[in-house]
Amino acid sequence: MSAAEQQTSRSAERPVLEATGLAKSFGGMRVVDGMSLALAPGEMAGLIGPNGAGKTTVFNLLAGSLKPDAGSIRLKERDVTADAPQRRLASGLGRTFQIPRPFSEMTVLENVLTAVQHQSGERVLSNVFRPFRVAKEERASVERAREILEFVSLTRLADEPARKLSGGQRKLLELARVLIADPAVLLLDEPAAGVNPALLDLICDRIIEINRTGVSILLIEHNMEMVERLCGRVVVMAAGQMLVEGTPAEIAANEEVVGVYLGEVEA
Repeated sequence: MSAAEQQTSRSAERPVLEATGLAKSFGGMRVVDGMSLALAPGEMAGLIGPNGAGKTTVFNLLAGSLKPDAGSIRLKERDVTADAPQRRLASGLGRTFQIPRPFSEMTVLENVLTAVQHQSGERVLSNVFRPFRVAKEERASVERAREILEFVSLTRLADEPARKLSGGQRKLLELARVLIADPAVLLLDEPAAGVNPALLDLICDRIIEINRTGVSILLIEHNMEMVERLCGRVVVMAAGQMLVEGTPAEIAANEEVVGVYLGEVEA
């Protein structure tokens, strides 16, 4: 089944993530203006647009680091508009950032473990009355973290401080850190930015594998070859609004989209 056929089949399913009428202004400037989008279970979609279109602001609204001035966000059919980022993460919504910011003096393994969810050891009384359970969970978390590091090809660096990682390796670490939270939905903010070609192929392969496990993915990306390779559907933003959506081939042939990008270049 082609990506387009998969998209048609998923369109009848209830969205795992749905935003309706999102709006956000800064200092009187409307950055996001009535933006709506939906992501189906198991779908991988791209969010593209010229610089200043409002893409990252939409991600920040979806992830909870910004609160919308208007509109709503539903995750797995539950309204999460007022939820903090950590609560959305615990509910299954993970995100990465365009510029990774690991804890530089902590090891790569320790960085991954910071994102483990629902641990008994987070509660003081559990450490007092259920120490064996806490220890068992911690051992399981370390084992899972090492499995994920192997998946992203960072095993040999597990015990090294994160400051030693290259830009591409930091992208992989960020991916590992969000994976240990077991997300149902993953927001990827420019995973190709600043990555050398060899690591880019690895990142693409790992994103495909993650999606194959059923994780829904929405990604912002300027690398159109990567978008075409990964996404069955592309949403184009301009001036804070949805301009058009369709398959990568449809978007590439859309004169309105081409005009928006040419306008950015001419500016």
